Amino acid sequence: MKLAGIDLAWHGEKNPSAIAVGILNDNKLSLEALEPAIFCLSGVFEFISNQKDLSGIAIDAPLIIENQISQRECEKALSRDYGSRKACCHTSNKSLYPDSLSVSLSSLLELRGFQHLAQERWLIECYPHPAIIECFELPERLAYKKGKVADKKSGQVALSSFILKLESSSVLALKVPNELKLLLSESYIQGLKGQALKSNEDALDAIMCLYIAGLYQMKVSSVTYGDSKQGYIWVPRVKCI
Repeated sequence: MKLAGIDLAWHGEKNPSAIAVGILNDNKLSLEALEPAIFCLSGVFEFISNQKDLSGIAIDAPLIIENQISQRECEKALSRDYGSRKACCHTSNKSLYPDSLSVSLSSLLELRGFQHLAQERWLIECYPHPAIIECFELPERLAYKKGKVADKKSGQVALSSFILKLESSSVLALKVPNELKLLLSESYIQGLKGQALKSNEDALDAIMCLYIAGLYQMKVSSVTYGDSKQGYIWVPRVKCI
């Protein structure tokens, strides 16, 4: 079964998105392809459209936005549970994002037959921060996105270490091919700077989104904040290592 995880740049067409594609077989997920920098909504949609027999997609971006102001109810609810663990949600509404690229992508995928939170040919909105907390049993959000460059690098090294440990997970084993393990090595990450460091962050997020997709397909213990009418976020509630 082929699945995809997308770290979508939903703030503008000029920012790159990252996509990971894998094959799920029983409780083993093999990373097959990783594109760390795809530009424009059309580029993302074209890449996904070219994936034959794709069964499910997990996307880190707000796929349904119906509220004019404030936060979506799913964002408020998730933040109540994870705010004390430094994993609150960003705010999304129609005033901030009147022409959201993520909502447009969601609509295009629905036209291709994908349905929110479905059992077959599905798509889900996910949020890596709480998923990482749950999968790796962390006390709070793993800091790998903000702060000084040294902090971002150490955060990416930590996340990469967790991802590699998933290879021996009894819940869902993740197989990363040797040619892609370079992106997860400490020596490689420490040598990055500028946009290359940001692209590697996006690639790691895409891998996590793919892993979340695998967990959704396996129907692990989870919480769905919100619903498919007003917006939702799916969070796995399972320790994977």
